[in-house]
Amino acid sequence: MSPVAPFIALLALALVAWLVARGKAQALQRGSGTRGMHSLPSYHAWFVALATAVPAGLFALVWSAVSPGLVLGRVLQAPAAGALPAFGMQRDTILSEAHAIAAGQAEAAFTPLSRALVPAFEQALQHYGTIGIVITLVLGFAGGAAAFLRLRPGFTARTQVERTVMALLLVASLVAILTTFGIVGSLVFETFRFFQIVSPLDFLLGTHWSPDPMGTVGLATGETYGALPLFWGTIFIGAIIAMLVAIPLGMMSAIYLTQYASASLRKWVKPMLEILAGIPTVVYGYFAALTIAPAVRDFGRAIGIASASSESALAAGLVMGIMIIPFVSSMADDSIAAVPSAMRDGSLAMGATRYETIRHVLVPAALPGIVAGIMLAVSRAIGETMIVVMAAGATARLTANPFESMTTVTFQIVAMLTGEGSFDHPATLSAFALGMVLFLVTLALNVIALRVVKRFREAYE
Repeated sequence: MSPVAPFIALLALALVAWLVARGKAQALQRGSGTRGMHSLPSYHAWFVALATAVPAGLFALVWSAVSPGLVLGRVLQAPAAGALPAFGMQRDTILSEAHAIAAGQAEAAFTPLSRALVPAFEQALQHYGTIGIVITLVLGFAGGAAAFLRLRPGFTARTQVERTVMALLLVASLVAILTTFGIVGSLVFETFRFFQIVSPLDFLLGTHWSPDPMGTVGLATGETYGALPLFWGTIFIGAIIAMLVAIPLGMMSAIYLTQYASASLRKWVKPMLEILAGIPTVVYGYFAALTIAPAVRDFGRAIGIASASSESALAAGLVMGIMIIPFVSSMADDSIAAVPSAMRDGSLAMGATRYETIRHVLVPAALPGIVAGIMLAVSRAIGETMIVVMAAGATARLTANPFESMTTVTFQIVAMLTGEGSFDHPATLSAFALGMVLFLVTLALNVIALRVVKRFREAYE
């Protein structure tokens, strides 16, 4: 039985409840007149529909999370499950294959034991699916009936509906907050586990990064997990090279489009510039690996740098800078355009040139938005992965030579979390420690941006 069946049945029941309640409310309106009704018939209908859908929908969500465990427990009690391995990946693979066939997501299994478990999975899915639908419909009918019996001409249906909608909006807003807390909590917990194995000082200040996901835990030392080259690579590629490209080009394009370009030219150029933000990063990665990286390597060797590599920090930084130009230009464009025209006109009336007006009046006044755009671009750059994977390489190196290969924190997070490494291994846990550092750096950038924005906003209000 499909997992969405309870929700479809509940939606149909809520629709019936809405129609029935609206019919009764219209009858009450005809009997008591418009002035005798506290709320319109549509509010009465929505009150009954919400009373039908919300409690039963919450149960359906909980049941969809609980029922897989119940199904698995019932299957493991079947006689055919006695031949399963005690633990391990093979056991999980067999159960996954049998579940996929029983649910109609696959047609064949690779192991005979999986086919033997299919009937048990089908019976368990049918059993608990039926229970879920029945309880969902009973709760929906009970809630709708209780709400239907409360309908009266003076019933405050509109107030009840508005309160319910407000509560739903509050829950929706709390989802984002709780998700953030969940992410931070998981990072903190796994990072603490990693630091129980590796010293934080060795991790943050060590200069050698060569973890072995398949090695022994005893090899977890500061000499193996020194992440300083990763931090330097992230800053060098994302916050230095990329921003040296993005900030000048983004600012100059924003100034030209707002102060010099004609309306017809701006109408065409601005959307074309913003298209850069919609290009998938894998496309930028191919462009960096196949076009920019060979050109950077040839240029480096032409000027006498023998160590110039086809995978270099400069190639990745240049393409990353091009990718984040829209983040700088769009925010700067909007901020400069939002500066009151009286400030510009007053500067020109005082005899200042257009260049002087832009430099001393418009840009300082628009600085909060410009700084916000730059910080957003930096956060986007230091979190980029695909361009680094395809153009910068995987070598953790402490060097200021942009023609050499280099890696970043995000690349190593992907490398540590993919493959067959155990989640108890320090190599896998190091990915969470790297993610925690990246989170703290991004948070610090946002705090700095907010303080700068607040300072200059107060100066120009």
